[in-house]
Amino acid sequence: MAKLLLAIVSLTAGLTLSTSGLAKTLEVAPGVIEVAAGPGSGERLQSALIEAQPGDIIHLAAGRFEAPDSLSLDVANVVVRGEGPGRTILAFDGQKAGSDGLLITSNHVVIEDLAVENARGNGIKSKGVDDITFRRVRVEWTGGPKETNGAYGVYPVASSHVLIDGVEVKGASDAGIYVGQSRFVIIENSKAAFNVAGIEIENCYNADVHDNLATHNAGGILVFDLPGLPQMGGHSVRVYHNAVLNNDTPNFAPRGNIVANVPTGTGVMVMANRDVHVFDNQIDGNGSAAVLLAAYLNAFTDASYNPLPRDVFVHDNHIGKNGFAPAFEGGSLLAKAFGGAVPPVLWDGVTSYVPPGGTRVSMALHLVVQDGPILSLDLGEQGTPLTKANPKLIAHLEGAALPEPAPVTLDGQASKAP
Repeated sequence: MAKLLLAIVSLTAGLTLSTSGLAKTLEVAPGVIEVAAGPGSGERLQSALIEAQPGDIIHLAAGRFEAPDSLSLDVANVVVRGEGPGRTILAFDGQKAGSDGLLITSNHVVIEDLAVENARGNGIKSKGVDDITFRRVRVEWTGGPKETNGAYGVYPVASSHVLIDGVEVKGASDAGIYVGQSRFVIIENSKAAFNVAGIEIENCYNADVHDNLATHNAGGILVFDLPGLPQMGGHSVRVYHNAVLNNDTPNFAPRGNIVANVPTGTGVMVMANRDVHVFDNQIDGNGSAAVLLAAYLNAFTDASYNPLPRDVFVHDNHIGKNGFAPAFEGGSLLAKAFGGAVPPVLWDGVTSYVPPGGTRVSMALHLVVQDGPILSLDLGEQGTPLTKANPKLIAHLEGAALPEPAPVTLDGQASKAP
């Protein structure tokens, strides 16, 4: 009877084609991988990803696809579609090889209506592509927050025209929804929970992050620019209409990762980026700070890198109770000094840096913060340790309203106007 059931599963897990004109739909049904019994659903899915032609749809039926290795797609203009993130599951619990669940290296690709669980490394990654969409996708490490979980859930890097819509990520040991070194990015209608960083924009040009929920991460939404990468000088980012609530998961990033420095309980953090607007967000229940403005912390060797945040406008946010359990060095003393909680906006007060081989650079940062009060640590120069802080309370960081970056447009589809 067992052999008969296995034979039936093998038959129903096959690949069939239905064609309409030149494009076709490749139907892949789930099955059980039994090494002794030959290829299973994971291998058949990879065959479909290889055999697809531009314009094809790879349709994954409801069920669980047990994949022993990374999957990859390098064919342009393909849709990979499941039956919903609760019904079509790519399961990597037994993954033996590869650093990603699914890797995409081709242009004009849509991934939608499926889930990726327990990838050994990253969940779904796109690298060096143009026009990539992730829609109604769930990526999760089902054992909860652990340092051994994969780094990134949904992970477009060095890509352009990126749409992340209706995505949910849980358990990433670096960032749940991460977009790095990319251009023209929209993240909307998504949820990031129980990750180190919920949503992270890193070294990107032109990004809109709106109508998302970042909750129970160590840090909610991060906008960073880091040195030593092919694309630096991140700029033109709008963070608006988001709910950044109760980010209270202890930071579980592996030691040495830059996000390991993010204090648990950070709502929105802007570091070393420029032309960033943070507005009309609900920010509540974050123990370290509602908004954190900071210079890059570490030493760097790239003389072209600017480690300071500048041209940042924080206004019209709905700020609740934050700063009541600061998880950074000296935070508890600061909270005690200011009546039991750190003020809503925390700024390191760094206004200068010394580039490698150069002389000290001081600059006007054009930080405009209307959602005060602001606590400045008045550290002065980049790299000054927190033990040298000279805290000062500032009602507002004044200045003329900074011009808002234009809405991001992806082939005619603009992100929603605020």
